[in-house]
Amino acid sequence: MTSPNVLTETARQKYFGGYQCTYEHWSNELKCKMNVAVYFPPSYSSSAEKFPVLYFLSGLTCTHENFTIKSGMQRIAAQHEMVVVSPDTSPRGSDHPKEHDDWDFGSGAGFYLDATNTPWSENYRMYSYVTQELLGAISENFNVSEEKRALSGHSMGGHGSLVIFLKNSHLFKCCTALAPISNPCKGLWGVKAFSNYFGEDKAVWAEWDATELAGKFKADTPANILVCQGDTDKFLEKELLTGNFVEVAKGNTCLNVEYRVREGYDHFYPYIATFLHEHFEYIAKFICLHEHFEYIAKFIC
Repeated sequence: MTSPNVLTETARQKYFGGYQCTYEHWSNELKCKMNVAVYFPPSYSSSAEKFPVLYFLSGLTCTHENFTIKSGMQRIAAQHEMVVVSPDTSPRGSDHPKEHDDWDFGSGAGFYLDATNTPWSENYRMYSYVTQELLGAISENFNVSEEKRALSGHSMGGHGSLVIFLKNSHLFKCCTALAPISNPCKGLWGVKAFSNYFGEDKAVWAEWDATELAGKFKADTPANILVCQGDTDKFLEKELLTGNFVEVAKGNTCLNVEYRVREGYDHFYPYIATFLHEHFEYIAKFICLHEHFEYIAKFIC
């Protein structure tokens, strides 16, 4: 069986002086081949320095491509000289019963968790895929720093970024989330997913709920999180419940949470593209030790 650390490049395109690439590799956790997108900034090919790396987790129905095509992130990543990794959102090709029936569960909706309920427990292990196989494959194959990692995501991916960060704050310097599914034990999308992936044990659910994890998070040094949310997001009240997470997290002195409400913005990519630069700027404070803005002038302006 092929090692998850063996990456095969399948696409490469020049983007703001750097390169947007796609790689394929085998996942033992997911029992399938997975695609992952990686952006390399302009200076990557000429520098021996280990680069800061951002892992961005996408939302429901997405693949590894949505964020790279729709967000315009390459311009910002080039500015900050940051490698950006965008994985897929679920296993592919397993064809469990009902896996492809609904857009908010199964294929394209892996929820970045390790399922315990059959048949999903066989290979719906996106949490272990990201935290073990993906981090390892990127570190082994590319010139990135394990000391300068950050995590971000949108919607379901925002849920993933918060949960993974709260469970593994030692692996990342900071975390951001755009319109995250924040309290899935109570939200419509989360209840549907958790009922199928975990069964009816609510104690298990709580281990994968960012609001629940925020309440009991402990650390010697406060962990840094930025959350932003559009106030006209139609999913806010029944699916996302972002305010629940913010309220609990702000009550925990071990968490340093900044919350930004975006007036008039909804849930989708125009909102992401408008405010993504602020997330990169926030992340850069923790993982980018210097900025070479000549790359903006040379490749972007």
